[in-house]
Amino acid sequence: MQGPSCARPASRGWLRDSGGDAESDRDIKTHFRVCRFIMETGVKLGMRSVPVATACVLYHRFFQRVSVQAYEPYLVAMSCVYLAGKVEEQHTRTRDIINVSHRYFNSGSAPLECDKEFWDLRDSVVQCELLILRQLNFQVSFEHPHKSLVNRHGWSRTPVAETSWALLRDCYHGVMCIRHMPQHIAIATLHLALNSYGVELPVGDKEWWKVLCVGVTKAHIDAVVSDLLQLYDMEAKCI
Repeated sequence: MQGPSCARPASRGWLRDSGGDAESDRDIKTHFRVCRFIMETGVKLGMRSVPVATACVLYHRFFQRVSVQAYEPYLVAMSCVYLAGKVEEQHTRTRDIINVSHRYFNSGSAPLECDKEFWDLRDSVVQCELLILRQLNFQVSFEHPHKSLVNRHGWSRTPVAETSWALLRDCYHGVMCIRHMPQHIAIATLHLALNSYGVELPVGDKEWWKVLCVGVTKAHIDAVVSDLLQLYDMEAKCI
């Protein structure tokens, strides 16, 4: 599954020749595109927001430990979607993941036949899932910022809330989703959404974000916002 086709024979198709350890600009763009693939695939599979977020975190944590030159990133992404469904109790069949992925790269194509090519790819997805589990030492349950937004705010249909959710989703395109604490990401996306609509909250004894998370500082918020803006710059380069 390289280039436009995800359905190449892959008994060992997820192995590549090893490359350098330093993350290049090209690697960052690759991760951005692959995470966009994860999100679009998740939507087409009817996955909830948290399982899709878990798939992205699995992907980023895996490539924290190995070189993107060593493994096929789109195959890793497919396995992350499969594993995330198990972790978040929204199990998705490998056949559905493979067919949705195939159509992602081959728009309008028919589902794959259950031939040797399909079964080779399915085996590779399962083998890669085991590889991910070993690389992450089977630590595959994560806390996400979603919980902070959902539990604390009853205004899910307001423009500010919808913008916060959109910004939160965008954070998973890059490693910032594992670089910052979930609570800090939640507060930073809410802060950015409030500012974008010109909403000013009443001033009390302490800043509003201190009420939501005692340990957060303005520097934490600024760091998250800075990383998010860099992601948007990356998106422009990936178009």
